[in-house]
Amino acid sequence: MIKESTKHQELLRKLGIQEKIPGAYIGSQALDSSGKYFDSTSPIDGVRLGSIPSTDRQSYEKVISASHEAFLKWRMIPAPKRGEIVRQYGLRLRENKEALGRLVTIEMGKSIQEGLGEVQEMIDICDFAVGLSRQLYGLTMHSERPGHRMYEQYHPLGVVGIISAFNFPVAVWSWNAMIAMVCGDVCIWKPSEKTPLCGIACQKLLADVLKENDAPEAVSCLINGDYEVGEFMTHDPKIALISATGSIRMGKIVGQSVAARLGKSLLELGGNNAIIISQHADLDIALPAAVFGAVGTCGQRCTSTRRLIIHESIFDQFKQKLINAYGQLKIGDPLDESNHVGPLIDRDAVETFEKAIEEIKKEGGKEVVPAKKLEGPGYGSGCYVSPGIYEVSNHFNIVQDETFAPILYLIKYKDIEQALAYQNGVPQGLSSSIMTNHMRESERFLSHEGSDCGIANVNIGTSGAEIGGAFGGEKETGGGRESGSDAWKAYMRRQTNTINYSADLPLAQGIKFDL
Repeated sequence: MIKESTKHQELLRKLGIQEKIPGAYIGSQALDSSGKYFDSTSPIDGVRLGSIPSTDRQSYEKVISASHEAFLKWRMIPAPKRGEIVRQYGLRLRENKEALGRLVTIEMGKSIQEGLGEVQEMIDICDFAVGLSRQLYGLTMHSERPGHRMYEQYHPLGVVGIISAFNFPVAVWSWNAMIAMVCGDVCIWKPSEKTPLCGIACQKLLADVLKENDAPEAVSCLINGDYEVGEFMTHDPKIALISATGSIRMGKIVGQSVAARLGKSLLELGGNNAIIISQHADLDIALPAAVFGAVGTCGQRCTSTRRLIIHESIFDQFKQKLINAYGQLKIGDPLDESNHVGPLIDRDAVETFEKAIEEIKKEGGKEVVPAKKLEGPGYGSGCYVSPGIYEVSNHFNIVQDETFAPILYLIKYKDIEQALAYQNGVPQGLSSSIMTNHMRESERFLSHEGSDCGIANVNIGTSGAEIGGAFGGEKETGGGRESGSDAWKAYMRRQTNTINYSADLPLAQGIKFDL
């Protein structure tokens, strides 16, 4: 039974979210929509936070038209001035960090520290984007022809569509949007239908900044709804790039749809991340890295630690350390800072969690710490579970899949060759780690014969990437890169230029064409 919220209304009003919530926004302009309504419900206590209409086709067409018009103006604003607007948005986020972080926790269910950390990640990417706005570099090349100069430059792509997932309801959008904006693109965002209010709060804060700077408000637009609304964007040739974060199943559908119209896609999909625990590891470091990686955000990060590949000589010792640590975990309301683990996102996620446990047992997994659904006082939403640990073989079907829940697999290995084979022996390739003080092991892990993931760490866990590096993975994780480094190039089109400043017209490769 869903309960109506009254206690969170003051927070929502502070972030500009009123009782009547529209389905789409062009900047600060709210659009009416005739789409079906869906609820935002807190997994903490089962309270309904609001009802939102899905964006209908008519509203979507208004959004895409306004976005295109805004792009024609926005691209003409010098990049450093676009960066200045992003800088101001970072300041606005600082002013609203506590309220927005609290909303992330209430709507998604992650701990309040993680909610605040997610907003800090938004602030950090704004800072990164401001600096980037003066560093959109090209290259100069030497021409083989005399009196010629060659160089390459980058131009804005146009309209960028962003489809984000519930587990990072604000940060991942900002990774894309802040970079795209300084590159000269405009953005249409479809937040997860499980966390729409977080999206609306971010949209309102950014729309205010755009308006204060007399910038085109449609630089940032927002649409709401399920996969059917997302298909408006994926099938639309007017959208140059689709950046989608979510499951591998979803990513394959998005990738095929965008490829069918020869559009560009940036996919950041599932992970099946492992930490190799070497016999040369500092176990006092390895333990908190493994536990946080496995239970942080209730196991609902794409970088969550799913597998521990442990050397046979320390297997029993480290397993006992894990048992002791799991015995100290506190599960409950994530707004209470004394709790380590909050709820899963909804009851469907709990059902998936329970089915995974059944499958582990069917395939012969050995229970180390039982995973189970929690019931009773404080767990009334039906979304709370107890994290579990199981001894398994890497080839189990359930181990090859990603279960978005706090289930940790223990796998024993004999030598580094076997450990690397297990690490790489899954379809996904997002994040990976090795815990070792042995230089040769760490260097091999990072070499071309080591981890095949987009992220490879030594003596830190799989979870908790910084914005300075490009984020993304290989294989079925999708191959996309977001956030730092040179990930900005995905949001721009590259152009090669050759200038002839001579009085002749020599052809490349020495071709003769005399008239």
